[in-house]
Amino acid sequence: MNKSRKRSGIASGRVDWKAVGRRLREMRGFDVTQDEFARRIGVSQNHLSTMERGKVEIGAEILLRIGLEFGKSLEWLLTGEDQAKL
Repeated sequence: MNKSRKRSGIASGRVDWKAVGRRLREMRGFDVTQDEFARRIGVSQNHLSTMERGKVEIGAEILLRIGLEFGKSLEWLLTGEDQAKL
């Protein structure tokens, strides 16, 4: 098994939602407010804040919207890795 997959937590069948939240925050950067980012993906600013802090499991529909809106794969959003790069 790939070592990076072990570190990501996926090897155990669990998603590290805090790490997912950090990736969302990284994607948002400093130029985009939570309100604007949330509007673009169809959630409230409060829900986005909760997601960025890793306090909630993010549903497939929201993950798909994020991926489509910002050109990121679901795999990258969940693990920080892209299969194509392995």
